[in-house]
Amino acid sequence: MDKQKKIIVIGAGFSGLAAAALMAKQGCDVTLLEKNSQPGGRAAIWEKDGFRFDMGPSWYWMPDVFDNYFALFDKKPSDFYELKRLDPGYRIYFGKNDAMDIPAGIDQLEILFENIEAESSTNLRKFLQQAAIKYNIGMGEYVFKPSHSILEYVSLSLLKKSLNLQLLTSMSNHVRTYFKHPKLIHLLEFPVLFLGATPQNTPALYSMMNYADLVLGTWYPMGGMHEIVNAMVKIAGEQGVNICLDTEVIKINIHNGHAKSVSTTKGDYPADMVIAGADYEHVEQHLIDKPYRSYDKKYWDSRTLSPSCLIWFIGTNKKVSGIQHHNLFFDEDFEQHAKDIYIDPKWPEKALFYVCCSSKTDSAVAPENGENLFFLMPVAPGIEDDNTIREKYLDLMLSRFENITGESIRDAIVVKRSYALNDFEADYHAFKGNAYGLANTLKQTAFLKPAMKSKKIKNLLYTGQLTVPGPGVPPAIISGQVVAKEALKYWGKV
Repeated sequence: MDKQKKIIVIGAGFSGLAAAALMAKQGCDVTLLEKNSQPGGRAAIWEKDGFRFDMGPSWYWMPDVFDNYFALFDKKPSDFYELKRLDPGYRIYFGKNDAMDIPAGIDQLEILFENIEAESSTNLRKFLQQAAIKYNIGMGEYVFKPSHSILEYVSLSLLKKSLNLQLLTSMSNHVRTYFKHPKLIHLLEFPVLFLGATPQNTPALYSMMNYADLVLGTWYPMGGMHEIVNAMVKIAGEQGVNICLDTEVIKINIHNGHAKSVSTTKGDYPADMVIAGADYEHVEQHLIDKPYRSYDKKYWDSRTLSPSCLIWFIGTNKKVSGIQHHNLFFDEDFEQHAKDIYIDPKWPEKALFYVCCSSKTDSAVAPENGENLFFLMPVAPGIEDDNTIREKYLDLMLSRFENITGESIRDAIVVKRSYALNDFEADYHAFKGNAYGLANTLKQTAFLKPAMKSKKIKNLLYTGQLTVPGPGVPPAIISGQVVAKEALKYWGKV
């Protein structure tokens, strides 16, 4: 392609990095503008006193997506970081002296299920076989569609395949068709807690997440999740992408229905095309003049968002025994917490929470004899957030953590920092302080999501977690791939 085609990508998260590198690979002159002082978007890092915290994503699922992305540049993950499969993948605490470790092997998983519910191993095989079909169709075909209209999905072949996706069956009903024991139900429903709806309102399509979890496995890149960012930044640099940090976009300048330039805190950048990987709502409502917006405020206020979260980064000066790398505390009512997020948004009375202890796998992320802990509690977007509330819930989580594990850590805390709704808004212009993007409900799936292509600006495209295919690190990387292909179509190059 003509090297003079100037592409401006807004936001150096996973989708922005992927789109920028792929556009540069095709010969475009690509500039990637990032508001913050480091690339990676929500996958930032914070370092203090020998501790290295991943501030955002901490689960490495769907390794095939990473493999496929790096292969586009004749690379593989091992060229950049060492990947370890965790075994057990994670632990679920249902109460004191009541925990369940999720093994990496299917044979061991079947034994676990059988010990909890008689004859459930046979149902597990059937459940995962169906989940595999959904994963292969969903991740192989559906997620790579730009979803401009329903016509993309109207083919006899795809319609036949769609019958296997169970779009009209709820995840709750689907799981209960196979299993009766509450522990197994909680295990299989927990991945959808972050998708933006209760299991009762989430399509059974998303049992493909159980395939990603239980079959493909839970992995960890040594050094932390930011190593993925470092790898993508290196690839982008090799392709010639110019990454500008600490450069916030303040306006997209439109002339005759085309984006002509982007104004930033450090000057203007001319553009033949703009790809917005920043928060979609923020770009729409704050960077574009009203006549050129595809959606109005009422539209955005009517969207169902995935959760936000309260995170505490905790460094201790002692080792913490009896926990795994990933730990889910399900000792309270799963359904009530989901209602406090999705039905009656408020800070939960009895919250479920998650603790990551990456230093169990990686000694480089904490000082010797210390532990790197990440406490996360999903909460509703758009609710009140202040330090008093944050401290209250830290106390609650620590009390339950210490009671259930038998490990006291309060007096061993030497580093701590909180991160919640107000920080997501300040750092990422996140709509209502959301952490995970737009909810994957049936009414917000595929072509029913905010469009990847601007309806009023011919050379403006969107990528990231508020458009297709949706939230999560693998979908964000795929979103960058899809938008790059759409950008090339603009010049008839695909």
